[in-house]
Amino acid sequence: MTFHEHKLHVIISSLCFTSDCPVNFEFQNYTIITSQCKGPHYSQNACCTAFKEFACPFADELNDVSNDCASTMFSYINLNGRYPPGLFASFCREGKEGLACPASAPLADDTNANAGQKLENLSALLIILAAGFMLFHIF
Repeated sequence: MTFHEHKLHVIISSLCFTSDCPVNFEFQNYTIITSQCKGPHYSQNACCTAFKEFACPFADELNDVSNDCASTMFSYINLNGRYPPGLFASFCREGKEGLACPASAPLADDTNANAGQKLENLSALLIILAAGFMLFHIF
């Protein structure tokens, strides 16, 4: 088995054991990204700022490797924005811990808080971005 066949096998195997994403990314509002991250000369600052604004509320779901949220989200981002493969993976890097999302302000009534909207640290998002980058270059 060649190196590329092994990578493909690992990626496909890991995808087979994921559950559906609890967030419905099909009906999310991608305007924050598509209005600020425009080609053909993509601004790294504008694209990453918009990406973080969109993705940070879903940090918990995106960092959960047991679901397919990250790949689903990137599919819809690329579908809505027609971005080049790996654009966000190559642009949006802040360190070895991944992208840092601002901490959310304390909520007055936590019972009404949408768990998908909490702003958390995106420590694994860099790994997810790299996986998305690899997926688009393999296929």
